[in-house]
Amino acid sequence: MDQRVMAHGAMDGMDMSRPSMAGMTMSGQGSGTSRVPPNEKMTMPMVGLGGSSMLMLGGYVWPIYTHQSGPRGDDKFYAQSMGMAMLTAPFTGGRFSLNAMMSLDPAMKHDGYPLLFATGEEAQGRPLVDRQHPHDLFMELSGRLDLDIAPGTTAFLYGGPVAEPALGPSAFMHRASAWYNPEAPITHHWFDSTHITYGDVTAGVAAPKWQLEASAFRGREPDEFRWNIESPKLDSWSVRASFAPSPAWLVQASYGHLYAPEAAHPNEDEKRTTVSAQYNNGKGLSAMAAFAAKDRAPGRTLTAWLGEVNWDLSRHHTLFGRIENVNNDELFPDHASPLHDVAFRVTKFEAGYAYRLPLGPLNLALGGTASAIAKPNALDAVYGKSPMGYTVFAKFSLGD
Repeated sequence: MDQRVMAHGAMDGMDMSRPSMAGMTMSGQGSGTSRVPPNEKMTMPMVGLGGSSMLMLGGYVWPIYTHQSGPRGDDKFYAQSMGMAMLTAPFTGGRFSLNAMMSLDPAMKHDGYPLLFATGEEAQGRPLVDRQHPHDLFMELSGRLDLDIAPGTTAFLYGGPVAEPALGPSAFMHRASAWYNPEAPITHHWFDSTHITYGDVTAGVAAPKWQLEASAFRGREPDEFRWNIESPKLDSWSVRASFAPSPAWLVQASYGHLYAPEAAHPNEDEKRTTVSAQYNNGKGLSAMAAFAAKDRAPGRTLTAWLGEVNWDLSRHHTLFGRIENVNNDELFPDHASPLHDVAFRVTKFEAGYAYRLPLGPLNLALGGTASAIAKPNALDAVYGKSPMGYTVFAKFSLGD
């Protein structure tokens, strides 16, 4: 197959240098229509359907135990999961793909898992604080059409009832720099919380080194009832530009206007700006640095910084880490609290290790993380003087 035949029209698309019955390698493609460095590759098992049509499969099951210390801490054993299927076929003048991604995370309670200083969305009618919400059953149900308009250049149309608009870097669970980190970033609602959106239409132009795109989508975050598909809307918009100056680098800048994204702030829109740079040397080292600003309308502007790295020391040993700094005014949702609506800047440091080994068609990673948080002294009475957390996990994945 011509190497320009791409599942999502991204970068080098499918790297056909490793054809086999076992799988196919995709490079440069992140979640939704987002991009990652061309060196960043993911191999997925493949089923040929005749001609140039094919079905690719992937996913993981990730049992995790976490303990978060302090008065607001908690512990929990839970499991994250994700299953992906991508059907690709030729189309006159280009190619077409159908994408499905699902998760059994809704089997958790509505309030998800403990994660100190994480905020966003609701459970049982209350804003989630110090918890990370579970993913929805339907993480993506979308289609994409790519049409060749010039040598190496395509115009594309993407979207569906559950899809991801052109806003922010690739979602954290699809970045190589975060592949073995079991915890969502506490900056998730600054950078990539729109990766599950009920209603999205994205159009753009893509070339090997750059991509320009714009989206119309539903701004409201998913509700706490995570087994269903919510009513799609197109009440918000975003634009994104991506550029890969070399195979090792990908930079993106995006801006979006979200209509009332948080149920806890029903009368506030959000203007979100993100900038990120991702690096992958193609030899096991990947990293990302990013900045985001949430400008509430009406309201204040809250900023966040994120850095993360994943380093495969050898075939079996991986080190990874993350550092985040965020200004958050949602830690005290109770209007009677004297700290309600007060913004506090906190920094989280996290380091982890994974031991990797193949199990036939599966890959297993055994590991854990430890985290510490620097915060203002005014929060000592609520969080303790030195809140910390740790996890232990076993990640079973199909594809890598």
